[in-house]
Amino acid sequence: MTKMRILFVDDQQEVLRGLERMLHSMRNEWEMGFAGSAREALGILEETGADVVVSDMKMPGMDGAELLSEVMERYPQVIRIILSGHSDEQATMRSIGPTHQYLVKPCNADTLKATIGRALGLRRLLADDSLKQVISQIRSLPSIPALYMEIVKELRLQDSSLKKVGEIISKDVGMTAKVLQLVNSAFFGVPRHISTPAQAVGLLGLETVRALVLSVQVFSEFRNAVLPGLNMDALWAHSMAVGGGAKAICRSEKLDDKVVDDAFIAGLVHDVGKLVLAAGIPRKYKEILSAAQREGATSENAEGRALGTTHAEVGGYLLGLWGLPDPIVEAVAFHHQPSRCVSRVFSPLTAVHAADILVCSLSDSGTVGAAPQIDSTYLAELKLEGRLEPWTDICRKIGESGGAHAG
Repeated sequence: MTKMRILFVDDQQEVLRGLERMLHSMRNEWEMGFAGSAREALGILEETGADVVVSDMKMPGMDGAELLSEVMERYPQVIRIILSGHSDEQATMRSIGPTHQYLVKPCNADTLKATIGRALGLRRLLADDSLKQVISQIRSLPSIPALYMEIVKELRLQDSSLKKVGEIISKDVGMTAKVLQLVNSAFFGVPRHISTPAQAVGLLGLETVRALVLSVQVFSEFRNAVLPGLNMDALWAHSMAVGGGAKAICRSEKLDDKVVDDAFIAGLVHDVGKLVLAAGIPRKYKEILSAAQREGATSENAEGRALGTTHAEVGGYLLGLWGLPDPIVEAVAFHHQPSRCVSRVFSPLTAVHAADILVCSLSDSGTVGAAPQIDSTYLAELKLEGRLEPWTDICRKIGESGGAHAG
């Protein structure tokens, strides 16, 4: 088996030596490289490449955030991790866009190995031959939404502000209309009428707005594409219902805000792979959806037979290339088959899987083929079977505020 190549970057040689000693047991699985500066790291990447870059934040010249931004631009497939004892909040904010994971020093060997191993496992699973073959048939994957990148860029600035994010959104009429529509709806439970994007951003918070910008831009990216068998309005309504349901399920389980936010984002974009397939291989995808309808199969089963992969994996691959956090990529990639994920803890994947199935079961509109089924084995392993009834009530309330099923 080919070794995975891990590149560690830190301007302190004693830190690099410590990492080498700490990870000595991984030498048979990983080929490890060590760079004393960002410039040296970029030179190594150009010469030999890497599967993972683990960088310190505070370094002279080019810091960790700038390095990972360069890596994201030049080598988008590389997993990017910050490992830093530097706790400056503004510096951390600048690393949001280009960083997959952020680990704090001192970080023990088990945590570091588990983080790298989990990310590598996800990438390996999403880069199998079938998926590569399907992606190669698609002339081009959609680039990351420009508006989303502008907002991420703003968030990296030391003086980033909610007001500025609102101004960026105001540049896009469709985005402004959608944000105002949603913030004034019962879906978000905002107690008063909101009339400007700046007000909306202030009340919703940056994480929610980031999710909305990404999801709306994903859908508008495909607005003019040929989408056989897909109802865009129904798909959007279904995605909103799943995002809201996943968020509410996490809240009901008293999970922390980061998990709640990731579940919401993942729910909003969990079916983006359908758009990629419909826009990239329209004739073939139309045949697949027709076969699902004719045979009474689920769309993912029909996709698997015809392509060897599914819209879930295609969507996870796309979002991984975009550099979204691994919990979101994981939730999208495995939302129909969570048992395929190595993790057995409650995560955004758990919430999105449950919300997707429950939203589908509560609505009969827009179904393509058979409705997907709950992964009972997965829920049993997490000892969550008894939570389906309250989660159903949660998703029913979300549906009453305007959700539909799109497959």
